[in-house]
Amino acid sequence: MALLMGIDLGTSGLKTIIIDETGEVKALSKRSYTFESPRGGYAEHQPEAWWNACKETIREALSKCGSPAEEIVGVSFSGQMHGLVPLDGNLQPVRPAILHCDARSGKQVQQMRQLLGPDGIRSLVMNPVYTGFLLPSLLWVRENEPEHFEKIRHVCLPKDYLKLKLTGEVSSDFSDASATLAFDIKQNRWSDTILDLVKVPRSIFPECFATTERVGTVSAEAAKETGLKAGTIVAAGGGDQVMQGIGNGMVNVCDATVNIGSSGQVSFQIDQPVLNPNLNTNMFCGYQQGRWILFGATMSAGLSLEWWHRNSGNGDYAALDREAEETKPGSGGLLFLPYLNGERTPHVDPDLSAAFLGLNIGTTHAHMSRAVMEGVAYSLMQCLEICEGLGFHATSLVASGGAARSKPWLQLQADLYNKPLRVSKTQEQAGLGAAIAAGVGAGIYDDLKAGCQAAVQYRDEIVLPDAERHETYLQLYGLYKEAFFGNQRILDQLTAFGRS
Repeated sequence: MALLMGIDLGTSGLKTIIIDETGEVKALSKRSYTFESPRGGYAEHQPEAWWNACKETIREALSKCGSPAEEIVGVSFSGQMHGLVPLDGNLQPVRPAILHCDARSGKQVQQMRQLLGPDGIRSLVMNPVYTGFLLPSLLWVRENEPEHFEKIRHVCLPKDYLKLKLTGEVSSDFSDASATLAFDIKQNRWSDTILDLVKVPRSIFPECFATTERVGTVSAEAAKETGLKAGTIVAAGGGDQVMQGIGNGMVNVCDATVNIGSSGQVSFQIDQPVLNPNLNTNMFCGYQQGRWILFGATMSAGLSLEWWHRNSGNGDYAALDREAEETKPGSGGLLFLPYLNGERTPHVDPDLSAAFLGLNIGTTHAHMSRAVMEGVAYSLMQCLEICEGLGFHATSLVASGGAARSKPWLQLQADLYNKPLRVSKTQEQAGLGAAIAAGVGAGIYDDLKAGCQAAVQYRDEIVLPDAERHETYLQLYGLYKEAFFGNQRILDQLTAFGRS
């Protein structure tokens, strides 16, 4: 039976997964790393560190699998989106990659907004212009590091650098390219209009492919470094939102997921580009022509619980789950605004600060643990509400990310959204999606739908909402929204004070 490899390049770690044609995981290898922050608001990573993690995990996964490399018939990628990897004429990085969570390009964002104007942003970009996206990061390099900018002959996204190292060719895919602010999302191509406005040459951007298309093969040099067989097919892959959707079986129109990783997203598969006039969601190209993905994003989802766990010093994550499960909805009258790292949907404010509201003498650690989980769910509820307000409705959701392993977090989400939640059996959904894409590229599956039918399985248990708890949460959700608007000015002033 043929084996397939998926490589998932995240912000805090890289994972390589090997599956067989039925989706059974044969091996999984992980490497953690941390990005660099040389100044406040900066987020950078050495691309070579990603490649080292990639090589190590491929070799380890092959060893764990115990099958010869010849049985791996296809490889593909999932990757963190938006980041800038600038390359010179020899395809070497000019400087460290600038990541999606980098906030240095505020000035360039304002310049782009002025050049495009409100109508141009809506008609050309169809997304909020935000720091950390490839194009404003590139403009920052041009203005602040001209000696580096002059050397740039190619740009690519983080996962595409690994693909380059594996194949020797620079390429991207529709989904990841469309999340750069330099792409024509309606036509699935780089936007000459946008690039002419900002005076950036079209020639530095790579050719783009559908997620399942073959873009090359493993080179002889990469085969020596990774242990893969030279000539193994490599498929284009995609941005992590598209790939985790595939890994959850989400390939039909209006299929929807709610993901709680470090950040969180509510994502819908859609078959036509749609304009959100408030520009507080994202819409990017999907895994092929004629498919798009609409999603709202919260910046600090699992990151909020990780922050709470790290600073509260009270047991492990299982203990936090027990506390949350034993605490009633509403957390004893406590609300948490999860804006630890700014916010995308709905506020589009990278400087927003978080807050606990409703503390009293009776507040316990358990109340605060559940309040953090509830606050993240309220933020995702706003994402869901806005997406459904644009005309897309989901009767159920597939939950993914680390929070899908937390029973109380799943239940309170189902109660709040008033929708059943399903969970796939494979925890590494983005990596699984990449492996399925590799299978299509290698001819193992006819298409993604066939690949998902063969490889994606769900847990038997469906998390059902409770009507009484839903009514309670609707009241609390209203208070959550009021809490932001009632405290926005104070939070802004505290943010400014903290930076002074």
